Amino acid sequence: MEIKTDFLVIGSGLAGLCFALKVAPYGRVALVTKRDLLESNTSHAQGGIAAVFSKEDSYDLHIQDTLRCGCGLCRKETVELVVKNGPERVRELAKWGVDFSLSEENKNEFDLGLEGGHSRRRILHIADITGKEIVTHLAEAVKKKKNIAIYEESIALNLILNHEKKRGRCWGAYVLDKKKGVIHTFLARIVVLATGGSGKVYLYTSNSDVATGDGIAMAYQAGAKITHMEFMQFHPTCLYHLQAKSFLISEALRGEGGILRLSNGTAFMKKYHPLRELAPRDIVARAIDQEMKERGEDSVFLDITHRKPSFIKRRFPNIYQRCL
Repeated sequence: MEIKTDFLVIGSGLAGLCFALKVAPYGRVALVTKRDLLESNTSHAQGGIAAVFSKEDSYDLHIQDTLRCGCGLCRKETVELVVKNGPERVRELAKWGVDFSLSEENKNEFDLGLEGGHSRRRILHIADITGKEIVTHLAEAVKKKKNIAIYEESIALNLILNHEKKRGRCWGAYVLDKKKGVIHTFLARIVVLATGGSGKVYLYTSNSDVATGDGIAMAYQAGAKITHMEFMQFHPTCLYHLQAKSFLISEALRGEGGILRLSNGTAFMKKYHPLRELAPRDIVARAIDQEMKERGEDSVFLDITHRKPSFIKRRFPNIYQRCL
């Protein structure tokens, strides 16, 4: 079957849903996702979104924190663009119905968390299910748009290209309808790949099962320049349990005082970085890996027993319930 549309969006994470909503006033949109609309890497994110909202914070501080964590590899103009547009993007999410957690002391201000590599509290969150809540609200907003057609359980296989000119153009994609077992031809003026990364190519990872690099592969086959594929990041802390399937333990938990310890109770991060548990993710991940290998252990422990149970239940309800 041939399906014609103005915009073809492949992927239903935060990027895909936002793009679909923003272009909906300008034409018909086809949103293709290989699972259901709510399944993406975004929906598994717990910690939150970094943006400058505190009076004690500034764009310059956020930019410097980011550049420092990037070890000189960041493109400064890109970092500046992202940081300075962060607050407006958060306000945009709020307009689409996303309700970020508010401060217990002042209900007119966001409750800002602290995470690795950040010198100030700037993490907006919704308890510890930030990604899930954002995707749920955006998906509801998408469903209300009459000119956005949603195609779930549909896998994009390949892009449709026109090679007649020196610079080829993409006109659509071939998409497999998994339920019917047929391939549909989607034709569009604009095609957007919002398919995320490829972290699930590894057996043990904090990435979602859908993060299999489909869009990267299609772009490469179409002749796009692919860069920085060597940068693959896992979240440093996941629940060690045979049935947990790499359940994420939010970085925000360390931001609220969680301490990484060995099986004998020794806190070890002070050996690796002055920020200890709040060092950049790559440093924390390497430290955990090194300690386990040196001692032949399968896991380390994340200790937050010094915080009140009431605080844990309020701030991290999802993690608390999962760990029971």
